[in-house]
Amino acid sequence: MNQSVFTPATRPSITMIRIALVLVVIAALVFAGFKFFTPGQSSNSSSSASAQLPEQQTIIRIDSTDSMMNALYDEKIAHITNGDTSGRWPVKTDYPLRGSILPYKRIVSFYGNLYSKNMGILGELPPAQMLAKLQKEVENWQKADSALEVIPALHYIAVTAQSYPGKGNKHRLRMPFHQIDSVLNMASRINGIVFIDVQVGLSTLQEEIPELEKYLKMPQVHLGIDPEFSMKGGQAPGKVIGTFDAADINYTSNYLAKLVKENNLPPKILVIHRFTRNMVTNYKSIKIRPEVQVVMDMDGWGGPTLKYSTYKQWISREPVQYTGFKLFYKNDVRNNQRMLTPKEVLALKPQPVYIQYQ
Repeated sequence: MNQSVFTPATRPSITMIRIALVLVVIAALVFAGFKFFTPGQSSNSSSSASAQLPEQQTIIRIDSTDSMMNALYDEKIAHITNGDTSGRWPVKTDYPLRGSILPYKRIVSFYGNLYSKNMGILGELPPAQMLAKLQKEVENWQKADSALEVIPALHYIAVTAQSYPGKGNKHRLRMPFHQIDSVLNMASRINGIVFIDVQVGLSTLQEEIPELEKYLKMPQVHLGIDPEFSMKGGQAPGKVIGTFDAADINYTSNYLAKLVKENNLPPKILVIHRFTRNMVTNYKSIKIRPEVQVVMDMDGWGGPTLKYSTYKQWISREPVQYTGFKLFYKNDVRNNQRMLTPKEVLALKPQPVYIQYQ
């Protein structure tokens, strides 16, 4: 009963099993030696490469993701160009870097400041009510255009222009960081992104933007700048409409691009508000960098006819890269006017990819 279960008659089969196992091991080792090489290499090149040390091997792979993303970009950019025949759109640029939001998605944002109910919907309503209203607007835009995913954003004025001189006679007030932190927390509840907006007053972008760097290093945080309150003539904000030159915008995009490269971030979005010609000078000199996606945002309020005209004159006719459109819950309905619907805004050529409610 204690003898081996193998009989002389079965020994040859055991030998064959052992040989088969050895062959399997050898095949596995051979396969492992070749798995680093792409299809299409000759047997000679494989033999030569296998003789190299591991750190000297060059692994060449063809990644189809880039070509697929480029095709998707072409599809989305054609969609937002919306049949424009002027030749100005789409703006000719390189394909976006990975992680870019535009033109693959449309952004719907609420604008304002937590200290003021008069500066926009973001500070007018309690957070839970405000976020619910924003999500409803996102749904409205998604229903109006299913070709682009719509994502929510909070656009917070982190530096506000002031009529009084204030500290340093700069006519601007920097918000405390805990307020920006509150906005970040609110946005996280709805998987939204955040824009921090700068109104420089008599200060400069060079002075204000570095103060916000710790936030701009966050992948979900983007930037807005407002020429209306850039008072290069020394006037108090609100007396006249201010201005930014291409040089100001190029400084800002270069600063953002540097942050993106040094911190391995996805591309930043830079929103520039505009509703008159002189708010942005030398637009043709604005540089487009792969690390920064530039949105010229039609910021004027009024009835449909006025808003259409402003968009056509200063946004569509002076192309930079992408476009935005602001809607005012209160100001657009003054004097028996009405606020445009998503469907009406989407009829514009090109279609805005950034929508802001104030």
